[in-house]
Amino acid sequence: MKPRDRQILQIALPSIVSNITVPLLGLIDVAIVGHLGSPAYIGAIAVGGMLFNIIYWIFGFLRMGTSGMTSQAFGKRDLPEVVRLLIRSVGIGLAVAFCLILLQTPIRQGAFFLIHPTNEVREMATRYFHICIWGAPAMLGLYGLTGWFIGMQNSRIPMYIAITQNMANIIASLSLVYLCGMKVEGVALGTLIAQYAGFLMGLALWVRNYGKLQRYWEIKNYKLRIKGKEGTGIWEKGAMLRFFQVNRDIFLRTLCLVTVTLFFTSAGASQGEIILAVNTLLMQLFTLFSYVMDGFAYAGEALSGRYIGARNREALTDTVRHLFGWGVAMAVLFTLVYALGGNAFLGLLTDDKEVIAVADTYFYWALAVPAVGIAAFIWDGIFIGATATRGMLLSMAAAAVSFFVLYYGLRPVLANHALWLAFLAYLLMRGAVQTGLSRGMIRKAFR
Repeated sequence: MKPRDRQILQIALPSIVSNITVPLLGLIDVAIVGHLGSPAYIGAIAVGGMLFNIIYWIFGFLRMGTSGMTSQAFGKRDLPEVVRLLIRSVGIGLAVAFCLILLQTPIRQGAFFLIHPTNEVREMATRYFHICIWGAPAMLGLYGLTGWFIGMQNSRIPMYIAITQNMANIIASLSLVYLCGMKVEGVALGTLIAQYAGFLMGLALWVRNYGKLQRYWEIKNYKLRIKGKEGTGIWEKGAMLRFFQVNRDIFLRTLCLVTVTLFFTSAGASQGEIILAVNTLLMQLFTLFSYVMDGFAYAGEALSGRYIGARNREALTDTVRHLFGWGVAMAVLFTLVYALGGNAFLGLLTDDKEVIAVADTYFYWALAVPAVGIAAFIWDGIFIGATATRGMLLSMAAAAVSFFVLYYGLRPVLANHALWLAFLAYLLMRGAVQTGLSRGMIRKAFR
């Protein structure tokens, strides 16, 4: 295996493991309440889990922005700036988290106004929400830590954190529910304990692996200062402006992504329970593919930022070429696996013969996802590493517009086929626009 491929896999493989473990937190909670005797428990966890998924998804820029800027500072060997970025990102994440805690009641009321759960589900989901919201400091603090670790070319630590969270969640939730007799509150507390276990694990691993970086900071007159050039303080105006410019673009991009994703579900639901079930099942194929491709995107973030920081254009070009090689290989592999075993996989998820029969009608759309999606995933990672977030926003905006134009234009004729065609065009447009912007992005990065 070539050194560049080995370098990519050292970051991608642990990231893939971390990505796959993420949905386990929600699945464990659902599995536990699913045996408590009432479907309202499942509904409460589903509603509460969805709220937190959206909240944390929106603030995912804390991870992505930190990853790109840290990898560039690492490439420059600017260790004081590396330390500043960590403190800046975690500090802002904690500040956002405390705002969420202060605003928890209006956030919950606004969400329930849009979702309209039953009274029983609303009551249980309210208890779940007001316990789990206290995990926001741990989750958003972890976003900063995770992005920083990836920027430092270390994706193993985020993997260890994810495994720790899942183990803590299983032990705590089962103990609180079955040993202490708690119900939704026990599951919520188990999730909360797991979130802080992951955060504390992240801090402990930072001290163990990067504790020597503490020599770059000092506390004078009760103020934390980072040694380095003048005018480069943690909260210095220019540095904060750049941090928020990068993260503003990622935030707006994420809003576009969330809008398309939620609309896809809503449009399926409007066509009846069978179509909603079919779309949900087929989207699991996309989700599995995205977990793997996100691993390679993380490798793109870390390595492209590193080589841009080091001013090594040749290494960056070689990395991009190898990343796309892995992307093509993954697309071919997933297409073959889905073509040969996709129906069997759907059979594991449901035994409803009508749903499986209708899924066959749309299966070829899901089969095309890997081929049209690889460029979007790979370029996302490279653009984040280059902190070329404006290009990411433009490509996502163009893709979102194409999605809605195609769907509403073709819906009267193609119905649910129009939804899938629009989704594929959305993925393809993201990759196509970023491909068109890539040369300019690289030239700008090496000015």
